[in-house]
Amino acid sequence: MMELDDADKVLLRALMQDARLSSKALGERLGLSQPATWRRIQRLKEVGVIKGRKLVLDREKLGLGVTVFLGVKLATKGRVSLEDFERAVSAIPEVLSVEHVLGLYDYRLKVVARDIPDFERVLRRRIMTLPGAGEVEANVLLSEERRPGPI
Repeated sequence: MMELDDADKVLLRALMQDARLSSKALGERLGLSQPATWRRIQRLKEVGVIKGRKLVLDREKLGLGVTVFLGVKLATKGRVSLEDFERAVSAIPEVLSVEHVLGLYDYRLKVVARDIPDFERVLRRRIMTLPGAGEVEANVLLSEERRPGPI
């Protein structure tokens, strides 16, 4: 685990809010020069603290108005490998994330769809036909607040 100083924490918070900020703009916030800020960013990348930058899309404007979190319990843990399930579910474009979890379900999926009938189609035709898929529990996202995290 890497020790972060206060400047690193301010830098990471600023990048989480807007990863497009230049090292010059970030340096102004930190009271550092552009080269010193760039070196900090490079160091954080090299040690793996910064893994990349993400593009955040407005799903509603793309016609994807429904987000559902699915808990999936595998029906046949012995006959179908976890890798087979993960490979098959990862090929479904409506599935944004696949998380292998410990608890009541084996996997948690984040699924997007145009609307509830479209989600039902994805569930019936794609997800429920996956190798080993058993019980599912759906939770429809009503609202979301993005938070930067504990840094």
